[in-house]
Amino acid sequence: MATEKRVKAADRTLDVFEAFDRVGRPLNLSELAKAIEIPVSSCHGLVRTLTLRGYMTEVGTQRMHYPTRRLFDLARRILARDPILMKVSPILEVLRKKTGETIVFGKRLDKFVIYLDVLESEKTIRFSAEVSSLRSLHSSALGKALLGAMPEPKRNEQIGQLDLTPVTRNTISNAKKLKCNITAGNDRGWHSTRGESVNDVMAVALGVVLSGEAYAVAVAGPLARMEPMEKQHAKTLKAAIAKMVAQAG
Repeated sequence: MATEKRVKAADRTLDVFEAFDRVGRPLNLSELAKAIEIPVSSCHGLVRTLTLRGYMTEVGTQRMHYPTRRLFDLARRILARDPILMKVSPILEVLRKKTGETIVFGKRLDKFVIYLDVLESEKTIRFSAEVSSLRSLHSSALGKALLGAMPEPKRNEQIGQLDLTPVTRNTISNAKKLKCNITAGNDRGWHSTRGESVNDVMAVALGVVLSGEAYAVAVAGPLARMEPMEKQHAKTLKAAIAKMVAQAG
């Protein structure tokens, strides 16, 4: 992801929480400093600030540190009041029930798609993902839908800036083929992937503009289950998109 115009202090704060997520246990100052690649003195000031603000606490007697649930509670309250999600979440839930598959709602973040909401299928075998996950634009159905919604000159420019590294053996990694695939999706009325982002997973997706901003919605599940239902899922997805537009208006 592009690094221009990023604020170092913000980067370091987020690095702290991501380090704990990676390691999955309390860390002392030296371990944390090493994990986020900063001097121990700088790490001490950062941890002290987070502790004083209630986002971190000491654990045990060995001066180990671990985040509190304050960030989780804060994020949950903020997310619950997200104006777009408040409108679309009930529609996404109905879409999940009608298709029986996992529903993903996302938007473009630089050269990626970020998952804003994920409603997993209740079936044992299903596509699973986490909110805030990033997927490459060229390998995901959401990404294709977002690219497809762009005017062609802007789309071609964006594709030219993408790193078309294959994610799976089925990923389209040629710019010309990707442009043709997206054009075909526009002509068909929906975009799809077949094992291009995750092996043996298929997704159908459509873009939607809500409050002047571009989003996309995908229905995703095992390829063997999704493929026979592709047209039906696309039809159901189109109806859900129409409801979103009506709600936003």
